Amino acid sequence: MKGVTLPTETVFVMEMSPIKFGLGATDEIAFDARRLGLSRVLVFTDRHVAELGLPERIRGLLADEGIKAEIFDGVEVEPTDRSMEEAAAVTRGHAVDGYIAVGGGSTIDTCKAVNLLATHPAPIRDYINRPVGKGVPVPGPLRPLIAVPTTAGTGSETTAVAVTHVVDENVKAGISHRLLRPALGIVDPLNTLTVPPEVTAAAGADILTHAIESYTTRPYDARPKHHPPDRPAYIGANPASDVWCEKAIELVGRYLRRAVLNGHDLEARLHLALAANYAGVGFGNAGVHIPHAVAYPVAGLVRDYVPAGYRTRHPLVPHGMSVILTAPAAFRFTYPTAPARHLRAAELLGAPVAGLGERERREALPRALLDLMADVGIPNGLAGVGYGEADVPALIEGTLKQPRLLSGAPRTVGAAELDWILREAMQYW
Repeated sequence: MKGVTLPTETVFVMEMSPIKFGLGATDEIAFDARRLGLSRVLVFTDRHVAELGLPERIRGLLADEGIKAEIFDGVEVEPTDRSMEEAAAVTRGHAVDGYIAVGGGSTIDTCKAVNLLATHPAPIRDYINRPVGKGVPVPGPLRPLIAVPTTAGTGSETTAVAVTHVVDENVKAGISHRLLRPALGIVDPLNTLTVPPEVTAAAGADILTHAIESYTTRPYDARPKHHPPDRPAYIGANPASDVWCEKAIELVGRYLRRAVLNGHDLEARLHLALAANYAGVGFGNAGVHIPHAVAYPVAGLVRDYVPAGYRTRHPLVPHGMSVILTAPAAFRFTYPTAPARHLRAAELLGAPVAGLGERERREALPRALLDLMADVGIPNGLAGVGYGEADVPALIEGTLKQPRLLSGAPRTVGAAELDWILREAMQYW
């Protein structure tokens, strides 16, 4: 029977990396590397994680099974297009058949980019999404990459995106293609026990915004029909991604405060690691929208804010912080598109929603977010990281360079709407 042509999308795809999860899962990495056919690998990490000894322990586990491994510890905390290309240049002399990324999202994303540049050499700007880059599709399969996250935040162990700061344009942008997904994610909550409270808070904020943005993004069946080869990795909210996002929101609401208060609360660490992975599966298929689009210039244009808990002396707005700073205002803006979803997200965070009037219903999710931000030490809006009203035009300009993300917004958003959101997000309390 010949199919009926409909004007909007009727198909959604759920793709994710295989995941091995649990306390002590890292101990099985040599078995998994061997199963993937690896005999010589390059381990990516940053110098701070390297100092903790985990990459060296992984190299020892691999050596016990006859797998040769070298360690590259030059990953930057917030990678740039230049640092990614430099890492690719340094590693091209290594004859390897796979990669292992040990660290947070910056390390995993850098390893994804190096895998791409080493397998299909080209300037990184060719692969970065338009309009910042050329948006060239990944030409073909990459080498196996095993991701071992040491933070509970990005969910990068299961996603098809690598984010970088483009130095010449002073803005963040991404490479997005399903072939970037790791061959395996090994999620061991024990690897997150040494994360400082400030980093735990920012990473948890990233989990939460991933999940709520994906839950409220424009649904897949409200988008144009795609020819299969052109169907994007981010397809919009759908029944499958909703399940992962709801659980991630619930777990963050229940456990983030505990993990920030006591980093050795193993139950909290375990459930946040689950939440990060669940949100990664959710947004890795549904996509994100306004808070992540605005976060790129918020991180890229920072002047003098240096966060506590991060081993850096350079100005930095951590990614998780940059996304949640505008989230309360953004979800005020998107509330009319799906009131029930916004209320459900607030309820999953533990906010009472029964019996509320319309004004209180509209404010339920922003209020729940602001309460959580205050409790875990997230700054009070954009002013808390050094921005002021005079910065709004530059932040709008940077946000408008993220059409891939803004296309997921459930309401049309342009310069005027962004101006309102940014001014609302300047200072909340």
